[in-house]
Amino acid sequence: MLTEYQIILRLLISAVLGSLVGLERERLNWVAGLRTHMLVCVGATLIMIVSAFGFADILSHEHVTLDPSRVAAQVVSGIGFLGAGTIILRREVVRGLTTAASLWSVAAVGLAVGGGLYLAALWGTALILIILAGVKPLERRFSRARQTCLLILVIDRRELSLVAIESALETANLRLKHIRIQHGKVPHEDRLQIRLRRAPRPSVLSMAEQLRRLPGVREVRHAGV
Repeated sequence: MLTEYQIILRLLISAVLGSLVGLERERLNWVAGLRTHMLVCVGATLIMIVSAFGFADILSHEHVTLDPSRVAAQVVSGIGFLGAGTIILRREVVRGLTTAASLWSVAAVGLAVGGGLYLAALWGTALILIILAGVKPLERRFSRARQTCLLILVIDRRELSLVAIESALETANLRLKHIRIQHGKVPHEDRLQIRLRRAPRPSVLSMAEQLRRLPGVREVRHAGV
């Protein structure tokens, strides 16, 4: 059975470890920041303590057994609801997955502290921070290689054909990924979303200027995706 000192110590350790991860998320101004991660970690620790030691007084009864993992296991699945609340879909781009994963990981840290696995909790926290902060530059470097560019054109279909647009892209050595066509708000107007594979920014801007000079082009916009 844990002493009062051990219970308080475990809760304090989990608050500190949760705050370390929370500060990293707070630095990036995510909704789930310092307080959220601290609460998740402390809550998971408390659940683990209750699961492992909260029913010790009834173990002396006949035919009574204790499985400390049953209550703790609910944290693993239950934290998913909180993590889902941090995931946002904006313009077909999912954001917040990393923060949701950090909440799930912090819950695991709390369970480890609650179970008295201090070394596992410390190393787990260190690895979480390395993944969140240290690996991010590498992730950005690799993501740039896979990144695409988006050109948005508003054209008059009577004056300009898709063949002319594709020909201009081929001349500029830009690789086309796909084209999405939507009807505009006025007759004979189309809105084209031309997604290009990663290309140097000067080439894309030059291409945008060339397309703007084509007859039938009413608007050209460029966005990195």
